[in-house]
Amino acid sequence: MAVFTAADHPLRARQVCEAMGLTVAPNNINNIRLKLKRLADRGILAETEQGLFTQPRT
Repeated sequence: MAVFTAADHPLRARQVCEAMGLTVAPNNINNIRLKLKRLADRGILAETEQGLFTQPRT
């Protein structure tokens, strides 16, 4: 969540991997994407466009 707090624009899973210091490999990107999708389904994040995630506006 700190990655999204620091970002001023929506992020893709690859950008989140880079910001978290993870190796940018297909397996890591897919795992992060699945986690971001779950967070979006729960309302913790918002998916503004397909594959773009941000914190919902309050």
